[in-house]
Amino acid sequence: MGTTAEVDDRWRSLSPLPPPGRLRTLSLATLANTIGTGLWVTGAALFLTRAVGLTPTEVGVGLTLAGLVGLTASVPLGGLADQCDPRSLRAVLQLAQAAVAAAYLLVDSFPVFLLVATLDALLISGNLAVRAALVAAVGGPQGRVHAFATLRAVANLGVALGAGLAAFALVVDTGWAYRLLVLGNVATYLVSAALIMRLPAYPPARRPLRQRAGRALRDGPFLAVAGASAVLSVHHVALTLVLPLWVVAHTDAPLATVSALLLVNTLLTVLLAVRLSGSARHAVPAATTMRRAGLVLAAGMLLWAASAVVPTTVAVGLLLGATVIYTLGDLWHAGAGATLAYDLAAPDALGAYQGVDGLLAGLVRAAGPALLTWLIIDGGPVGWLALAGLLALTGFAVPPLTRRALADRADRSPHPG
Repeated sequence: MGTTAEVDDRWRSLSPLPPPGRLRTLSLATLANTIGTGLWVTGAALFLTRAVGLTPTEVGVGLTLAGLVGLTASVPLGGLADQCDPRSLRAVLQLAQAAVAAAYLLVDSFPVFLLVATLDALLISGNLAVRAALVAAVGGPQGRVHAFATLRAVANLGVALGAGLAAFALVVDTGWAYRLLVLGNVATYLVSAALIMRLPAYPPARRPLRQRAGRALRDGPFLAVAGASAVLSVHHVALTLVLPLWVVAHTDAPLATVSALLLVNTLLTVLLAVRLSGSARHAVPAATTMRRAGLVLAAGMLLWAASAVVPTTVAVGLLLGATVIYTLGDLWHAGAGATLAYDLAAPDALGAYQGVDGLLAGLVRAAGPALLTWLIIDGGPVGWLALAGLLALTGFAVPPLTRRALADRADRSPHPG
Protein backbone atom coordinates (compact mmCIF):
# COMPACT_ATOMS: atom_id res chain seq x y z
CA MET A 1 0.00 0.00 0.00
CA GLY A 2 1.41 3.43 -0.93
CA THR A 3 0.82 6.77 0.71
CA THR A 4 -2.17 8.91 -0.23
CA ALA A 5 0.11 11.15 -2.31
CA GLU A 6 1.50 8.15 -4.20
CA VAL A 7 -2.01 6.86 -4.91
CA ASP A 8 -3.02 10.33 -6.14
CA ASP A 9 0.02 10.47 -8.43
CA ARG A 10 -0.80 7.06 -9.87
CA TRP A 11 -4.40 8.13 -10.48
CA ARG A 12 -3.29 11.33 -12.22
CA SER A 13 -0.96 9.34 -14.48
CA LEU A 14 -3.87 7.11 -15.56
CA SER A 15 -6.66 9.70 -15.66
CA PRO A 16 -7.02 11.60 -18.94
CA LEU A 17 -8.29 14.66 -17.07
CA PRO A 18 -5.65 17.43 -16.83
CA PRO A 19 -4.87 19.45 -13.68
CA PRO A 20 -7.36 22.16 -12.61
CA GLY A 21 -7.52 25.05 -15.06
CA ARG A 22 -9.06 26.01 -18.38
CA LEU A 23 -8.19 22.73 -20.07
CA ARG A 24 -9.76 20.82 -17.16
CA THR A 25 -12.97 22.82 -17.59
CA LEU A 26 -13.02 22.15 -21.33
CA SER A 27 -12.27 18.48 -20.68
CA LEU A 28 -15.23 18.18 -18.30
CA ALA A 29 -17.47 19.82 -20.91
CA THR A 30 -16.18 17.30 -23.46
CA LEU A 31 -16.75 14.43 -21.05
CA ALA A 32 -20.36 15.46 -20.50
CA ASN A 33 -20.94 15.92 -24.22
CA THR A 34 -19.44 12.57 -25.21
CA ILE A 35 -21.32 10.65 -22.52
CA GLY A 36 -24.38 11.85 -24.38
CA THR A 37 -22.78 10.75 -27.64
CA GLY A 38 -22.29 7.27 -26.21
CA LEU A 39 -25.91 7.15 -25.05
CA TRP A 40 -27.23 8.23 -28.46
CA VAL A 41 -24.92 6.21 -30.71
CA THR A 42 -25.62 3.03 -28.75
CA GLY A 43 -29.38 3.38 -28.75
CA ALA A 44 -30.17 5.51 -31.83
CA ALA A 45 -30.81 2.71 -34.32
CA LEU A 46 -33.05 0.81 -31.90
CA PHE A 47 -34.88 3.98 -30.83
CA LEU A 48 -35.60 4.94 -34.43
CA THR A 49 -36.71 1.45 -35.49
CA ARG A 50 -38.41 0.04 -32.37
CA ALA A 51 -39.79 3.20 -30.71
CA VAL A 52 -40.40 5.44 -33.75
CA GLY A 53 -41.20 2.70 -36.26
CA LEU A 54 -38.80 3.56 -39.11
CA THR A 55 -37.31 0.77 -41.21
CA PRO A 56 -33.57 0.07 -41.06
CA THR A 57 -33.30 1.20 -44.69
CA GLU A 58 -34.99 4.52 -43.87
CA VAL A 59 -32.60 5.05 -40.96
CA GLY A 60 -29.53 4.29 -43.07
CA VAL A 61 -30.59 6.42 -46.03
CA GLY A 62 -31.68 9.29 -43.79
CA LEU A 63 -28.43 9.38 -41.81
CA THR A 64 -26.35 9.21 -45.01
CA LEU A 65 -28.23 12.09 -46.66
CA ALA A 66 -28.17 14.13 -43.47
CA GLY A 67 -24.44 13.54 -43.03
CA LEU A 68 -23.65 14.74 -46.54
CA VAL A 69 -25.72 17.91 -46.11
CA GLY A 70 -24.21 18.46 -42.67
CA LEU A 71 -20.72 18.77 -44.14
CA THR A 72 -21.70 22.11 -45.68
CA ALA A 73 -21.80 23.78 -42.24
CA SER A 74 -18.16 23.05 -41.42
CA VAL A 75 -16.49 25.91 -43.32
CA PRO A 76 -18.99 28.76 -42.65
CA LEU A 77 -19.28 28.03 -38.93
CA GLY A 78 -15.51 27.60 -38.66
CA GLY A 79 -15.16 31.03 -40.30
CA LEU A 80 -17.73 32.44 -37.89
CA ALA A 81 -15.59 31.19 -34.98
CA ASP A 82 -12.81 33.48 -36.29
CA GLN A 83 -15.22 36.42 -36.24
CA CYS A 84 -16.86 35.69 -32.86
CA ASP A 85 -15.84 34.45 -29.43
CA PRO A 86 -15.49 30.66 -30.00
CA ARG A 87 -16.42 29.99 -26.36
CA SER A 88 -19.82 31.69 -26.64
CA LEU A 89 -20.46 30.34 -30.14
CA ARG A 90 -19.78 26.75 -29.06
CA ALA A 91 -22.07 27.14 -26.03
CA VAL A 92 -24.86 28.46 -28.27
CA LEU A 93 -24.38 25.56 -30.66
CA GLN A 94 -24.53 23.10 -27.75
CA LEU A 95 -27.87 24.60 -26.69
CA ALA A 96 -29.12 24.31 -30.28
CA GLN A 97 -27.99 20.68 -30.35
CA ALA A 98 -29.92 20.04 -27.14
CA ALA A 99 -33.07 21.38 -28.81
CA VAL A 100 -32.53 19.26 -31.93
CA ALA A 101 -31.75 16.17 -29.84
CA ALA A 102 -35.06 16.69 -28.01
CA ALA A 103 -36.82 17.02 -31.37
CA TYR A 104 -36.11 13.33 -32.04
CA LEU A 105 -38.95 12.66 -29.58
CA LEU A 106 -41.31 14.29 -32.09
CA VAL A 107 -40.25 12.13 -35.04
CA ASP A 108 -43.18 10.10 -36.38
CA SER A 109 -42.33 9.70 -40.08
CA PHE A 110 -39.37 9.52 -42.45
CA PRO A 111 -39.67 13.16 -43.67
CA VAL A 112 -39.66 14.46 -40.08
CA PHE A 113 -36.73 12.19 -39.24
CA LEU A 114 -34.81 13.43 -42.27
CA LEU A 115 -35.39 17.06 -41.25
CA VAL A 116 -34.28 16.52 -37.64
CA ALA A 117 -31.29 14.38 -38.65
CA THR A 118 -30.17 17.02 -41.16
CA LEU A 119 -30.36 19.81 -38.58
CA ASP A 120 -28.44 17.56 -36.18
CA ALA A 121 -25.74 16.83 -38.78
CA LEU A 122 -25.36 20.52 -39.65
CA LEU A 123 -24.83 21.41 -35.99
CA ILE A 124 -22.44 18.51 -35.36
CA SER A 125 -20.28 19.34 -38.39
CA GLY A 126 -20.17 23.07 -37.65
CA ASN A 127 -19.58 22.50 -33.96
CA LEU A 128 -16.48 20.41 -34.68
CA ALA A 129 -14.88 23.35 -36.52
CA VAL A 130 -15.84 25.74 -33.72
CA ARG A 131 -14.44 23.30 -31.16
CA ALA A 132 -11.11 23.28 -33.01
CA ALA A 133 -10.97 27.08 -32.78
CA LEU A 134 -11.82 26.95 -29.07
CA VAL A 135 -9.16 24.28 -28.42
CA ALA A 136 -6.59 26.53 -30.13
CA ALA A 137 -7.65 29.46 -27.96
CA VAL A 138 -7.53 27.48 -24.72
CA GLY A 139 -4.26 25.66 -25.47
CA GLY A 140 -2.44 28.54 -27.19
CA PRO A 141 0.10 28.01 -29.98
CA GLN A 142 2.37 25.85 -27.82
CA GLY A 143 -0.29 23.79 -26.08
CA ARG A 144 -3.07 23.25 -28.60
CA VAL A 145 -1.87 19.82 -29.79
CA HIS A 146 -1.56 18.65 -26.18
CA ALA A 147 -5.06 20.02 -25.56
CA PHE A 148 -6.39 18.23 -28.65
CA ALA A 149 -4.88 14.91 -27.51
CA THR A 150 -6.24 15.38 -23.99
CA LEU A 151 -9.75 16.01 -25.28
CA ARG A 152 -9.55 12.99 -27.58
CA ALA A 153 -8.69 10.74 -24.62
CA VAL A 154 -11.50 12.27 -22.57
CA ALA A 155 -13.93 11.88 -25.46
CA ASN A 156 -13.18 8.16 -25.77
CA LEU A 157 -13.75 7.76 -22.05
CA GLY A 158 -17.04 9.64 -22.29
CA VAL A 159 -18.33 7.58 -25.21
CA ALA A 160 -17.44 4.36 -23.37
CA LEU A 161 -19.26 5.53 -20.23
CA GLY A 162 -22.28 6.58 -22.25
CA ALA A 163 -22.38 3.27 -24.09
CA GLY A 164 -22.24 1.45 -20.76
CA LEU A 165 -25.08 3.53 -19.34
CA ALA A 166 -27.14 2.88 -22.47
CA ALA A 167 -27.06 -0.85 -21.82
CA PHE A 168 -30.08 -0.57 -19.54
CA ALA A 169 -32.29 0.58 -22.43
CA LEU A 170 -31.14 -2.29 -24.61
CA VAL A 171 -31.94 -4.76 -21.80
CA VAL A 172 -35.37 -3.25 -21.01
CA ASP A 173 -36.12 -2.79 -24.75
CA THR A 174 -39.18 -0.55 -24.41
CA GLY A 175 -40.09 2.71 -26.08
CA TRP A 176 -39.80 4.67 -22.84
CA ALA A 177 -36.35 3.23 -22.12
CA TYR A 178 -35.12 4.45 -25.50
CA ARG A 179 -36.77 7.85 -24.95
CA LEU A 180 -34.87 8.17 -21.68
CA LEU A 181 -31.65 7.80 -23.69
CA VAL A 182 -32.76 10.75 -25.83
CA LEU A 183 -33.46 12.85 -22.73
CA GLY A 184 -30.10 11.86 -21.28
CA ASN A 185 -28.39 13.07 -24.45
CA VAL A 186 -30.27 16.38 -24.20
CA ALA A 187 -29.16 16.83 -20.59
CA THR A 188 -25.49 16.29 -21.43
CA TYR A 189 -25.60 19.07 -24.04
CA LEU A 190 -26.97 21.46 -21.41
CA VAL A 191 -24.30 20.48 -18.87
CA SER A 192 -21.59 20.86 -21.52
CA ALA A 193 -22.82 24.34 -22.50
CA ALA A 194 -22.84 25.45 -18.84
CA LEU A 195 -19.26 24.22 -18.34
CA ILE A 196 -18.06 25.91 -21.53
CA MET A 197 -19.43 29.25 -20.31
CA ARG A 198 -17.15 28.96 -17.27
CA LEU A 199 -14.20 29.56 -19.61
CA PRO A 200 -13.09 33.15 -20.26
CA ALA A 201 -14.13 34.90 -23.45
CA TYR A 202 -11.71 34.85 -26.38
CA PRO A 203 -12.43 37.97 -28.47
CA PRO A 204 -11.28 37.60 -32.09
CA ALA A 205 -9.14 39.85 -34.21
CA ARG A 206 -11.39 42.04 -36.35
CA ARG A 207 -10.92 40.92 -39.95
CA PRO A 208 -13.47 40.54 -42.77
CA LEU A 209 -15.10 37.09 -42.69
CA ARG A 210 -14.91 36.60 -46.47
CA GLN A 211 -11.11 36.92 -46.36
CA ARG A 212 -10.89 34.10 -43.84
CA ALA A 213 -13.18 31.40 -45.25
CA GLY A 214 -12.36 32.15 -48.89
CA ARG A 215 -8.63 32.05 -48.27
CA ALA A 216 -8.86 28.59 -46.68
CA LEU A 217 -10.70 27.18 -49.69
CA ARG A 218 -8.18 28.70 -52.12
CA ASP A 219 -5.03 27.62 -50.24
CA GLY A 220 -3.84 24.81 -52.53
CA PRO A 221 -0.81 23.66 -50.52
CA PHE A 222 -2.89 23.50 -47.33
CA LEU A 223 -5.65 21.60 -49.17
CA ALA A 224 -3.06 19.07 -50.40
CA VAL A 225 -1.82 18.31 -46.88
CA ALA A 226 -5.33 18.29 -45.41
CA GLY A 227 -6.47 16.04 -48.26
CA ALA A 228 -3.69 13.55 -47.54
CA SER A 229 -4.63 13.51 -43.86
CA ALA A 230 -8.26 13.01 -44.86
CA VAL A 231 -7.33 10.00 -47.02
CA LEU A 232 -5.51 8.48 -44.06
CA SER A 233 -8.62 9.03 -41.90
CA VAL A 234 -10.42 6.30 -43.86
CA HIS A 235 -8.86 3.92 -41.33
CA HIS A 236 -11.64 4.91 -38.89
CA VAL A 237 -14.15 3.24 -41.21
CA ALA A 238 -11.92 0.18 -41.38
CA LEU A 239 -12.02 -0.21 -37.60
CA THR A 240 -15.64 0.59 -36.83
CA LEU A 241 -17.44 -0.90 -39.84
CA VAL A 242 -15.25 -3.16 -41.98
CA LEU A 243 -13.36 -5.02 -39.25
CA PRO A 244 -16.51 -6.32 -37.44
CA LEU A 245 -17.91 -7.52 -40.77
CA TRP A 246 -14.54 -9.09 -41.62
CA VAL A 247 -14.36 -10.99 -38.32
CA VAL A 248 -17.82 -12.45 -38.89
CA ALA A 249 -17.52 -13.25 -42.60
CA HIS A 250 -13.86 -14.12 -43.16
CA THR A 251 -12.33 -15.44 -39.91
CA ASP A 252 -12.96 -18.27 -37.44
CA ALA A 253 -12.68 -15.89 -34.47
CA PRO A 254 -15.69 -15.88 -32.09
CA LEU A 255 -18.16 -12.99 -32.36
CA ALA A 256 -17.13 -11.65 -28.94
CA THR A 257 -13.76 -10.78 -30.48
CA VAL A 258 -15.37 -7.72 -32.10
CA SER A 259 -16.20 -6.21 -28.71
CA ALA A 260 -12.71 -7.01 -27.44
CA LEU A 261 -11.08 -5.25 -30.40
CA LEU A 262 -13.11 -2.08 -29.93
CA LEU A 263 -12.48 -2.15 -26.18
CA VAL A 264 -8.71 -2.46 -26.72
CA ASN A 265 -8.79 0.52 -29.07
CA THR A 266 -10.79 2.63 -26.61
CA LEU A 267 -8.62 1.81 -23.58
CA LEU A 268 -5.35 2.43 -25.41
CA THR A 269 -6.67 5.74 -26.73
CA VAL A 270 -7.59 6.89 -23.22
CA LEU A 271 -4.18 5.84 -21.86
CA LEU A 272 -1.87 6.85 -24.71
CA ALA A 273 -3.43 9.79 -26.58
CA VAL A 274 -1.67 12.46 -24.50
CA ARG A 275 1.61 10.53 -24.20
CA LEU A 276 1.95 10.08 -27.97
CA SER A 277 1.06 13.66 -28.85
CA GLY A 278 4.52 15.01 -27.96
CA SER A 279 6.14 13.83 -31.19
CA ALA A 280 4.10 16.23 -33.34
CA ARG A 281 4.44 19.70 -31.84
CA HIS A 282 5.29 21.53 -35.09
CA ALA A 283 4.65 21.05 -38.81
CA VAL A 284 7.93 19.39 -39.88
CA PRO A 285 8.07 16.72 -37.13
CA ALA A 286 4.30 16.30 -37.51
CA ALA A 287 4.78 15.45 -41.19
CA THR A 288 7.35 12.82 -40.22
CA THR A 289 4.93 11.44 -37.64
CA MET A 290 2.20 11.31 -40.28
CA ARG A 291 4.49 9.25 -42.52
CA ARG A 292 5.13 6.87 -39.62
CA ALA A 293 1.37 6.70 -38.97
CA GLY A 294 0.71 5.67 -42.57
CA LEU A 295 3.26 2.87 -42.37
CA VAL A 296 2.04 1.62 -38.99
CA LEU A 297 -1.60 1.71 -40.11
CA ALA A 298 -0.62 -0.23 -43.23
CA ALA A 299 1.03 -2.88 -41.06
CA GLY A 300 -2.16 -3.18 -39.04
CA MET A 301 -4.20 -3.71 -42.21
CA LEU A 302 -1.86 -6.50 -43.34
CA LEU A 303 -2.19 -8.31 -40.00
CA TRP A 304 -5.98 -8.01 -40.12
CA ALA A 305 -5.84 -9.53 -43.61
CA ALA A 306 -3.74 -12.47 -42.37
CA SER A 307 -6.40 -13.36 -39.77
CA ALA A 308 -8.48 -14.98 -42.53
CA VAL A 309 -5.97 -17.74 -43.30
CA VAL A 310 -4.91 -18.97 -39.84
CA PRO A 311 -6.53 -21.15 -37.12
CA THR A 312 -8.96 -19.64 -34.61
CA THR A 313 -6.53 -19.04 -31.75
CA VAL A 314 -3.92 -17.48 -34.01
CA ALA A 315 -6.62 -15.37 -35.70
CA VAL A 316 -7.72 -13.92 -32.37
CA GLY A 317 -4.12 -13.13 -31.46
CA LEU A 318 -3.48 -11.51 -34.84
CA LEU A 319 -6.64 -9.42 -34.61
CA LEU A 320 -5.78 -8.18 -31.12
CA GLY A 321 -2.13 -7.50 -31.97
CA ALA A 322 -3.10 -5.71 -35.16
CA THR A 323 -5.56 -3.55 -33.23
CA VAL A 324 -2.80 -2.48 -30.83
CA ILE A 325 -0.59 -1.55 -33.80
CA TYR A 326 -3.53 0.15 -35.51
CA THR A 327 -4.25 2.25 -32.42
CA LEU A 328 -0.67 3.54 -32.33
CA GLY A 329 -0.99 4.60 -35.96
CA ASP A 330 -4.40 6.11 -35.27
CA LEU A 331 -3.05 8.24 -32.39
CA TRP A 332 0.01 9.37 -34.36
CA HIS A 333 -2.24 10.32 -37.26
CA ALA A 334 -4.62 12.26 -35.01
CA GLY A 335 -1.85 14.25 -33.29
CA ALA A 336 0.05 14.97 -36.50
CA GLY A 337 -3.13 15.88 -38.35
CA ALA A 338 -4.11 18.39 -35.68
CA THR A 339 -0.65 19.98 -35.71
CA LEU A 340 -0.58 20.33 -39.50
CA ALA A 341 -4.12 21.73 -39.62
CA TYR A 342 -3.15 24.38 -37.06
CA ASP A 343 0.42 25.17 -38.12
CA LEU A 344 -0.30 25.44 -41.85
CA ALA A 345 -3.38 27.62 -41.32
CA ALA A 346 -3.41 31.40 -41.48
CA PRO A 347 -3.08 32.50 -37.82
CA ASP A 348 -6.11 34.81 -38.04
CA ALA A 349 -8.33 32.22 -39.74
CA LEU A 350 -7.88 29.09 -37.64
CA GLY A 351 -11.60 28.34 -37.49
CA ALA A 352 -12.08 28.57 -41.26
CA TYR A 353 -9.05 26.37 -41.92
CA GLN A 354 -10.22 23.79 -39.37
CA GLY A 355 -13.59 23.84 -41.09
CA VAL A 356 -11.97 23.02 -44.43
CA ASP A 357 -9.88 20.28 -42.79
CA GLY A 358 -13.03 18.80 -41.25
CA LEU A 359 -14.91 19.05 -44.55
CA LEU A 360 -12.28 17.00 -46.39
CA ALA A 361 -12.17 14.36 -43.65
CA GLY A 362 -15.96 14.23 -43.64
CA LEU A 363 -16.11 13.63 -47.38
CA VAL A 364 -13.69 10.70 -47.06
CA ARG A 365 -15.67 9.23 -44.16
CA ALA A 366 -18.89 9.57 -46.19
CA ALA A 367 -17.39 7.68 -49.14
CA GLY A 368 -15.49 5.18 -46.98
CA PRO A 369 -18.24 2.71 -45.99
CA ALA A 370 -19.35 1.90 -49.54
CA LEU A 371 -15.79 1.85 -50.91
CA LEU A 372 -14.21 -0.29 -48.18
CA THR A 373 -17.02 -2.80 -47.86
CA TRP A 374 -16.78 -3.41 -51.61
CA LEU A 375 -12.99 -3.47 -51.58
CA ILE A 376 -12.45 -5.68 -48.51
CA ILE A 377 -15.59 -7.63 -47.66
CA ASP A 378 -16.15 -8.54 -51.32
CA GLY A 379 -12.48 -8.53 -52.34
CA GLY A 380 -11.01 -10.44 -49.40
CA PRO A 381 -7.34 -10.12 -48.29
CA VAL A 382 -6.42 -8.40 -51.56
CA GLY A 383 -8.65 -5.52 -50.50
CA TRP A 384 -6.69 -5.13 -47.26
CA LEU A 385 -3.46 -5.13 -49.29
CA ALA A 386 -4.80 -2.34 -51.51
CA LEU A 387 -5.84 -0.29 -48.48
CA ALA A 388 -2.45 -0.85 -46.84
CA GLY A 389 -0.70 0.37 -49.98
CA LEU A 390 -2.89 3.49 -50.10
CA LEU A 391 -2.15 4.35 -46.46
CA ALA A 392 1.61 3.82 -46.84
CA LEU A 393 1.87 5.87 -50.04
CA THR A 394 -0.24 8.67 -48.58
CA GLY A 395 1.94 8.78 -45.48
CA PHE A 396 5.07 9.07 -47.63
CA ALA A 397 3.51 11.97 -49.55
CA VAL A 398 2.88 14.13 -46.46
CA PRO A 399 6.46 15.39 -45.73
CA PRO A 400 7.08 16.81 -49.24
CA LEU A 401 3.56 18.29 -49.33
CA THR A 402 4.21 19.90 -45.96
CA ARG A 403 7.51 21.39 -47.09
CA ARG A 404 5.76 22.86 -50.10
CA ALA A 405 3.02 24.34 -47.88
CA LEU A 406 5.59 25.87 -45.51
CA ALA A 407 7.51 27.37 -48.44
CA ASP A 408 4.30 28.79 -49.87
CA ARG A 409 3.36 30.31 -46.54
CA ALA A 410 6.83 31.88 -46.23
CA ASP A 411 6.52 33.34 -49.73
CA ARG A 412 3.17 34.89 -48.88
CA SER A 413 4.27 36.33 -45.53
CA PRO A 414 4.90 40.08 -45.48
CA HIS A 415 8.61 40.93 -45.32
CA PRO A 416 10.08 43.88 -43.43
CA GLY A 417 10.59 46.91 -45.66
